[in-house]
Amino acid sequence: MNLKLGINTGFALNRFPLPEEWMKIVGEDLGLRYVQLTADMLNPALGDVIVSDYIARINRLKIKYNVTIDSIMTGAFTRVNHFSHPDAGQRLYWIDWFKRLVDIGVAVGATNLSSHFGIMSYYDLKDQLRRKQVLEQTIAAWKEIAIYAKLKGMQYLSWEPMSIAREYGETIQETRKIQRMLNDSALPIKLCLDVDHGDVSSPNPDDTNPYAWLREFGKDAPLIHLKQSLKDKSGHWPFTPETNREGKIIAEKVIKTLEESGCKDSLLLLEFSFREREPFESRALGDLKSSVEYWRDFVSN
Repeated sequence: MNLKLGINTGFALNRFPLPEEWMKIVGEDLGLRYVQLTADMLNPALGDVIVSDYIARINRLKIKYNVTIDSIMTGAFTRVNHFSHPDAGQRLYWIDWFKRLVDIGVAVGATNLSSHFGIMSYYDLKDQLRRKQVLEQTIAAWKEIAIYAKLKGMQYLSWEPMSIAREYGETIQETRKIQRMLNDSALPIKLCLDVDHGDVSSPNPDDTNPYAWLREFGKDAPLIHLKQSLKDKSGHWPFTPETNREGKIIAEKVIKTLEESGCKDSLLLLEFSFREREPFESRALGDLKSSVEYWRDFVSN
């Protein structure tokens, strides 16, 4: 099994906004070689001048710090309805936006694009006919992006199962259903699993058991988001000695479960969102280093 350790740039959101800052942290301070670049750091809506400048800078810094941009993904600012928006004009905007994000990804060397699947409105979720229609239009949009991404040379797309029905994939059963609906896409559409997601209201305990998700989908998840999850509440917690004592995400158990799932190749991505208040603000860099040290005992690449 080929496992690699990398990081999602969510940690840098509004804190380390320049490529020169977050690339140095990733490649030099943390010694990581793989990045999932979020649109928070490089959004197509910034315009061609800024986007082109940032692409050039990132590509220079990749060489300087020996870092690969493996994946490009939506982020905190773009956690919106996109393909599931009830307004047709907005949906068309986001289809075009995703195609431009593909272009950015290809320009910085990413082999894939990832995102949450979409987000239904509250009222669409409550209307059974609308719920079915919105799911179908969202599936169609993903297939359109897959055609475009294939033409541009990407290898696959992936989507992230979430924790409530409006955001899709909240249970193992729902995730299976969506995957079946995507299986005839122009490119493989796989999963970006998150060890802290799942519907807490589900009667099936497996739906909030990270190891059940890894066992079920590990072979179809080339990307896995890692954060510590405390036994009594979720959150984007780092892997520090304090959180690890109480947390349910155990590196050795994660890796053993992936082996049992039939996983052959996966990029494990640290995904943290540090709160903009003390003491979290002052500890961010130290907590990043502690987290990498914890996982380096199990993942050498």
